[in-house]
Amino acid sequence: LIEPNTYLIDLDMVRENAELIFKAGKKHGVNLYFMTKQLGRNPIVAKAIAEVGIEKAVAVDMGEARMLFSHGIKIGHLGHLVQIPKGHAKEALSMKPEVITCFSEDKVKEISDAAHELGVVQDVLLRVVDGDDYFYPGQGGGISLDALEDLAYKIKKMSNVNVTGVTSFPCFLYNEESGKIEPTNNVYTVVKAAEQLKNIGFEITQINGPSATCVSSIPLLKKEGVNHGEPGHAFTGTTPLHAEGLEAEDPAVVYVTEVSHVEGNRAYVFGGGFYPRSKMRKAYIPDKKLLLDVEELPPESIDYYSAVLTNGNDLHSGDTVIYSFRTQVFVTRSKVAVVYGIQSGNPKLLGMFNSLGDEISK
Repeated sequence: LIEPNTYLIDLDMVRENAELIFKAGKKHGVNLYFMTKQLGRNPIVAKAIAEVGIEKAVAVDMGEARMLFSHGIKIGHLGHLVQIPKGHAKEALSMKPEVITCFSEDKVKEISDAAHELGVVQDVLLRVVDGDDYFYPGQGGGISLDALEDLAYKIKKMSNVNVTGVTSFPCFLYNEESGKIEPTNNVYTVVKAAEQLKNIGFEITQINGPSATCVSSIPLLKKEGVNHGEPGHAFTGTTPLHAEGLEAEDPAVVYVTEVSHVEGNRAYVFGGGFYPRSKMRKAYIPDKKLLLDVEELPPESIDYYSAVLTNGNDLHSGDTVIYSFRTQVFVTRSKVAVVYGIQSGNPKLLGMFNSLGDEISK
């Protein structure tokens, strides 16, 4: 039984999408870390992606890193978007991440000091910024291009870190007017920073340009000088680009809930998993084969419920309602059902998880 407020993931389709993304990265010489936060840090999904060949994950915070590491997933990238708290530096290093992103001299020193205590040397990426770069509210920070060279020389004197790359976010965004994924100014900043560091003797091996990484955008990453991408929504076919047209990756996740009560033209459905930036438009009522308009909640509202517009159709309490939209499961209070065999007509539930990757039942 799939309960209301559950994200259902088609594992076979995730695997097929991952294979396409992996092949695109190989073809264009773009290395990839995979992101799982949008699917609730799910360990089954993470293992399926790793088995395809994208072996290392990017963990957006320490909570995600702990979950993935505890299930044997290799950590490729830590510290971006969320910096590693000072008291967690040694724990982070014990996971042997390929790179750790630092926004400041202080953070680099914290990593170097912790690495010194552990007797290791850690590769770091510097998050770089310039005046025309774009950041989501509350996600700013980084090392300005003007200060980069002076800071790089200071870091060079730290005993237990190596600067091996640069990053920013978002480096690419979907443009609704053009219908395409396009570079932001952040990309140009990252590429300039890499050149600055190379010119003063640093061996820069990673130019990391996350956001909207998918089969369609990987050639663009290569064109703009980026050699590392971080696909997330591409695995479930839920980037903004996928909502507008046919892409290589197919949809692999739906949100399942049911009608709680009906009032006038609104059928209120159980919430808990709605995401303010989803831009959802429609809901499907499978028993009645109806595709209906929805009301998207304002961001300030708690999603106890959301509303489907009945438009004269007869909906009742208990009717199943299915959505498909861009989400971030890790910030919801939803359950996650991982299912395989859907594409062959023989579905089997592999496990039920909470929104942070903990298994709650099989």
